[in-house]
Amino acid sequence: MNFIDFPALHDSFGILTQSYIPWLMIVPGLLIGLAGGALPGISGTMILALMLPVTPYMDFFTAIVFLTSVFTGAGYGGAVPAILVNMPGSTAAVATTFDGFPMARSGKHNEALGLGLAASTIGTLISYLVLFVLINFVAKAVLKLGPVEMAVVAIWGISMIAMLRGGNVERGILAGVFGLLIGTIGISPIGRMRGTFGLPELIDGVAVVPAMIGILATAELFNLARSKYIIDNDAARIVSFPLILKGFRDVFGYWRTLSRGSLIGIFVGAIPGVGASVANLVSYAAARRSDPDPNSYGKGNPNGLVASEAANSSSEGGAMGTLLALGLPGGGGTAVLLAAFAMHNVTGGPRFIADHKDTVYAILISNMVQSLLLIVVGLLFIRMAVVIIKIQVRHLVPTVIVIAMAGSYAITGNLTGPITLAIFSVIGWVFARYDYAPAAAVVGLLLGRFVESQFVFSHQLSGGKLSFILERPIALIMIAIFLISLVYPWINARMRCRKTNEE
Repeated sequence: MNFIDFPALHDSFGILTQSYIPWLMIVPGLLIGLAGGALPGISGTMILALMLPVTPYMDFFTAIVFLTSVFTGAGYGGAVPAILVNMPGSTAAVATTFDGFPMARSGKHNEALGLGLAASTIGTLISYLVLFVLINFVAKAVLKLGPVEMAVVAIWGISMIAMLRGGNVERGILAGVFGLLIGTIGISPIGRMRGTFGLPELIDGVAVVPAMIGILATAELFNLARSKYIIDNDAARIVSFPLILKGFRDVFGYWRTLSRGSLIGIFVGAIPGVGASVANLVSYAAARRSDPDPNSYGKGNPNGLVASEAANSSSEGGAMGTLLALGLPGGGGTAVLLAAFAMHNVTGGPRFIADHKDTVYAILISNMVQSLLLIVVGLLFIRMAVVIIKIQVRHLVPTVIVIAMAGSYAITGNLTGPITLAIFSVIGWVFARYDYAPAAAVVGLLLGRFVESQFVFSHQLSGGKLSFILERPIALIMIAIFLISLVYPWINARMRCRKTNEE
């Protein structure tokens, strides 16, 4: 089997050269992503959600190029405060603090910033190169999946988000179920009305984008508003450009860690509902375990920084593969991209790859260009990073809320958008406050109609007979993996508790 469809690849260059507008959106997107990722509490997912309302005014390809540029920039942006002030800009940069901040404390913050940028850009590039080569194989493989398999994968993705984000697993699963139920409000696949309470505004369902912005973005700002500054330690740090470049070059001395972290990121990122938040920790643990001097980790070992940044950035390519191949988000960022697909009446998944492979190749090529441009934009951004991460909350919070409200109004064309945003902001805050995994609720909201339609199609194919599933070996394997993933955290916790008691 040919891994690359060369006729489709040839057609993709027609899409890439059709207009210069998509190329003009890359640098602004990278800058927005870098700035958003560098602000602790404003994750890449949040900044993507805030940028989503501007994309309906673009064509589909331009919108995806812009949003993936923001996604790519945010992948490294979170490393800047993690290295300088031991405060990760997002959960994807948690492991970056382990050795990045000790390097900064020892006077090597310039080298650490350059090293992190190099690992991030190279990890992203590797992930998209791998996806570029394998996308044709993935497209043919996933076409074998029917509605039963797709429904299982969707539910598995929601449960994985609930379980792997830490905290209370049961509450995370409940959050996912809540999102699924909200996603089914409106007209059902068989033409029945549910949960509208007689309101015509809910006939087509809850306004997804305002709800998502409320849960992911505005709700988090409520927590930030309690602080006078985003970062309490506002002491200026000198940034030396030559030393940053030296750190960038030094990454090739850690090529084993870089390669391993990139591959781990691709694999973990491809699992529905996992993403960079888990990938950076898995990669860091693997690097520490394989190092002859594991005790040096946490004290400024550059390998730890490279492992974290390579994995959290390469997970972007893995998550994009899941989005394109299955139509499922690999994490919060690709959940926003999935919403962008829907806003342009495009459905990601097996049929999208099969019917629009030229567009898929064009998206992947533009993503590789983004990763290369991130080198230049990132180096320039680092020089002003210390100023950006000291923005006062009293200026930041009202600005973001106004932008979110205006964007929600623009999407719906009436007050339904702002009202939905306000309601789901409160819901999102409650979820975050009581550990109910807001990301699981968002993915459930996005996939509610999808899951329901797949169950309806499965029922129609089977004629209502449960024995139908015994004729689907792939579905049986998926269900087995799904059940194992559900009980594994409980079994693991019991084993750890028993081991602790024995000691």
